[in-house]
Amino acid sequence: MVTRIRPSPGSHSARSPYVFVRTSRFCSPPPYCVIATATRRLGVDLSLRPGAFLKPCSVLNDRAAELVDAMTARAGMLGVAVTRDASTAGATLVDCGVRSLGGLEAGVRLAEVCMAGLGRVDVCHGVAGLWDGPALSVRVDAPLAGCLASQYAGWQVARDDYFAMGSGPMRAMAGKEDLFARIGQTENAAQAVGVLEAAKLPPAETILYLADAIGLPPDRLALLVAPTASIAGTVQVVARSVETAMHKLFELGFDVSQVVSGFGIAPLPPVAADDLVGIGRTNDAILYGGKVTLWLAGGGKALATEPSPEDGSRGAVAKLSDEEIAAIGPQVPSSASSDHGQPFAEIFRRYNGDFYKIDPHLFSPAEITLVSLDTGRAFHYGS
Repeated sequence: MVTRIRPSPGSHSARSPYVFVRTSRFCSPPPYCVIATATRRLGVDLSLRPGAFLKPCSVLNDRAAELVDAMTARAGMLGVAVTRDASTAGATLVDCGVRSLGGLEAGVRLAEVCMAGLGRVDVCHGVAGLWDGPALSVRVDAPLAGCLASQYAGWQVARDDYFAMGSGPMRAMAGKEDLFARIGQTENAAQAVGVLEAAKLPPAETILYLADAIGLPPDRLALLVAPTASIAGTVQVVARSVETAMHKLFELGFDVSQVVSGFGIAPLPPVAADDLVGIGRTNDAILYGGKVTLWLAGGGKALATEPSPEDGSRGAVAKLSDEEIAAIGPQVPSSASSDHGQPFAEIFRRYNGDFYKIDPHLFSPAEITLVSLDTGRAFHYGS
């Protein structure tokens, strides 16, 4: 497949209106840094600096699809099952824990697909004094794109008797959430990748609905599915510590394009016997055990619109003041929500099992550290 990327107006490549990037059938693009370096010289900025995003482009879905290719090639080792036939309407369906057993590695890869390969997930030791079992650490250098435009489970998939929480870069293809209008990020790709948190595999009718919403034929869609009550499903939810911090800042009206990098850690609880208990355990792990550090730099909006200097520096941008950080910091931890202090399973029942009716300010880590790259100061909130 050949992807065409139009250079920006006024670029010295006007004689050739497109940059051609050759990829495989299911999107295995050249290394991202190679694309970004080559196209920047033509006036196209493909970097995912804070706030930066091409529109239209296919960076997120192409990266995620490359990870899906790697998973399907090792399906047996990962304990996942791959189906692509009439029952899936021709889409690639990867069962990571519904009928398949899955495992830790499948969960790690599932979580990284959610972030379109822009973040890394590791299983590590729990925080001393809090949790002696395993934990999940997440690091990401493009949290606006990786966490909000891709990982955030903002697509409520409800079709007949099928329900799932949809995440992954296919959301940026559909662009139906208010979030995309506010951050100005969407994609236009030749293939799409989505992750469904669901107790059942989607029927062909649901897959056709998703493909139609994205604007692609179903054979250009890959869906990875795992219930919360599975190893992979538990991992992919707990791997959202940075995402919850990013979304909390977004809900508070903070310019999230000023977040340069993020790191988070949260306990990995035992896999539950049913999804309701699993939803409670995984969310409690972040709400009451999650610790996140975000590195901030001012001038996010300028970085989103101005070309990068050849040396990769930020150029002349406005700084983010310590006063701005101190004003918003106390509002970020989960303790700022009136629902804080109750087990999440109880909160979930109170809202009749509807995630999207719960106070969005609840979904955040227990502790947040905000590091200013402009002043060198660090601010810690929560406990």
